[in-house]
Amino acid sequence: MTNLTKPKRERHPMQYRGTECLNCGHPLDISDRYCPQCSQANNDKRRTLADFIEEFLGTLVAYDSRLLTTLSAMLFHPGRMTIEYLKGKRMTYTNPFRFLLSLSIIYFLLLSFTNDFRSFDNDAAKSAKETLEEAPGPDRSNSRGGSGTSETKPETLRLDSTGFFSEKNDALIAAEPGRYYNEIKAKGFWDRFFKKTELYLALIRYENPVNYESLSATHQLPETWDNRASFSLARSFYSIVKYPGSFLNAVLGRLPFATFFFLPVFAFFIWLVYIRKRYTYTDNLIFSFHNQTLMFILLIISFLVDEIFGISTAAIAFLVFSLYLYKAMRTFYGDGRLKTILKFLLLNTIFIILSGIGALALLLGSAFTY
Repeated sequence: MTNLTKPKRERHPMQYRGTECLNCGHPLDISDRYCPQCSQANNDKRRTLADFIEEFLGTLVAYDSRLLTTLSAMLFHPGRMTIEYLKGKRMTYTNPFRFLLSLSIIYFLLLSFTNDFRSFDNDAAKSAKETLEEAPGPDRSNSRGGSGTSETKPETLRLDSTGFFSEKNDALIAAEPGRYYNEIKAKGFWDRFFKKTELYLALIRYENPVNYESLSATHQLPETWDNRASFSLARSFYSIVKYPGSFLNAVLGRLPFATFFFLPVFAFFIWLVYIRKRYTYTDNLIFSFHNQTLMFILLIISFLVDEIFGISTAAIAFLVFSLYLYKAMRTFYGDGRLKTILKFLLLNTIFIILSGIGALALLLGSAFTY
């Protein structure tokens, strides 16, 4: 009897296979469909357009399959995916590091698209214009040998409590920068550093020097490393005050990458809390990455729901994440309810403290380099 069933088309037919990998030269057997060294297909057939389309769709379907499996495990089986991933079942799920980075970038891009902070720049420019129109400019007639009499007396150069934001102080400092610089030379390092920063900020506001060299040449200021550092800080601070929206956009763009510096530190505390368990530091790091990934998934869903329906669901997203995290900790580490709750509270307290420190470090680092 004739078999009418159409044979299944093989993706890499036997007649196109060789005994050596065309990519890396590794020896192969005719039965090998892929090279065990570099994973390239054992196929020397000339590629057609149909072959390229087939490979593209195959790769896309395979990735989508892993993605759907990962999302399903995260949403419905807290903690189980990490256990299976550590046991070696890694091709079934997406790479935890790459997946977290992708989601964090997507989330912060959504925030930046819908929260354009550049409008703050216009508000800051309008406010600065109104303030400068009311503020007196520095009188340098006495210091530059003019015939006029300066109303600035030595004792008036002392700063009041308003600091950086005092138009009056800026005008007084800019009137006689050399004498103000000499007054602060004898102070302690940090006090001297920030007083110099205030001096350079005043000069930037009134003179807008191109760099420290031009400022040093104009006012005969020493070219030392701490002077340059103070000038850089003043320049950054001036840019932040003048363009606060652009600064916030810059900080927002750095948040996805800051996550990868923050989570390894937090994973160390997880490892300390569960130090008696069989898991290594890297295992705890992967567990942390999986949980943080779900958090970004929930935040993205919450964001989209808020934008579509005009409501606020952030609190619900964090509540769902808290329940998920508790269940994931119980499944992954195997502790009882009471012990898991106590460790849950402890780790979340540490997380909040580290988040505050990390946010402060990010803002200061961005301020120094903006």
